[in-house]
Amino acid sequence: MPAFAGITNNAMFDALASFLVFDLAGSVFANIAPDSRLGMALHFFVMDVVKILVLLTTVIYLMGWLRALFTPERVRALMKGRSGPGARLLAVGLGAVTPFCSCSSIPLFIGFVEAGIPLGVTLSFLIASPMVDLAAIAVLVGVIGWKITAIYVLTGLTIAFAGGYILQAFRLERWVDDYVWKIHMGEAQQAEQDTSPRARHDYAWNEVRQIVGRIWKYVLIGVGVGAAIHGYVPADFVARIAGDGSVLSVIVAVLVGVPMYSDAVGIIPVAEALLLKGVPVGTVLAFMMAVIALSLPEMLILRKVVKWPLLGIFAAYLATAFVGVGVLFNALRTVL
Repeated sequence: MPAFAGITNNAMFDALASFLVFDLAGSVFANIAPDSRLGMALHFFVMDVVKILVLLTTVIYLMGWLRALFTPERVRALMKGRSGPGARLLAVGLGAVTPFCSCSSIPLFIGFVEAGIPLGVTLSFLIASPMVDLAAIAVLVGVIGWKITAIYVLTGLTIAFAGGYILQAFRLERWVDDYVWKIHMGEAQQAEQDTSPRARHDYAWNEVRQIVGRIWKYVLIGVGVGAAIHGYVPADFVARIAGDGSVLSVIVAVLVGVPMYSDAVGIIPVAEALLLKGVPVGTVLAFMMAVIALSLPEMLILRKVVKWPLLGIFAAYLATAFVGVGVLFNALRTVL
């Protein structure tokens, strides 16, 4: 199973989880058998929590040294006055490397509009930013392997890039709330950037504290759900619920993902458990994308700056794209 090389090769995390669950905890509380449901669930939980938090801390700290200059104001300045394919490529690239969550979507949206950036380019950024996050990518590689990670990243970037063109064709500017056009944010005063090693260390460590502090609960919830699926839910039951990879099963996976809300990192353990239970990769990808980019809380936040028709078209595009991705990769699953 080459797609799961990232899981099976993590001997250090596996050994640590085995020691903590079967040796340490087992000797204190009760003898926990490795092949029992409780043993499998606890081992999954401990291993994934430790692995994800270690990967997150390492990657966020390292990226903090590189992203010290990527404030929302600087992103807005880089995008100002740009249009066309180059602008969309830049928007998608910046969306992938900047650590902005859904809570940043409103000020970024307003800033992009005020800076004269075409709405299609802005929407490309808003699609890419939550879906393709460098920290989440590192965790995804460590948990479910490079192949599925590469598929997820490429499809996410493609959806974001193509979305700018497709959504722009609807002339969505008429459905941006009037007050957004009237805001004049002005040119933010930029303080001179301190690029000394100490300053970059402080910035990087602050990024670790803020991002990990914001999403650790989603990690625990996501790993807890994944552990429960892995240890207690029979594979044949999951297969019956998830279906055989048909169009209908993918649509259901997207619909199930919409009411949920999780950081990209938090949903990865659930995806891991579903894949290990035999759920088709396309169905899992569609579910992940819906949770991350099409969740109801995400849409309600965006509703504060756009009217319902724009929000409906935006959500319909994402849902259609995610279903298409799921169906395509389910059809290709024999070669994945």
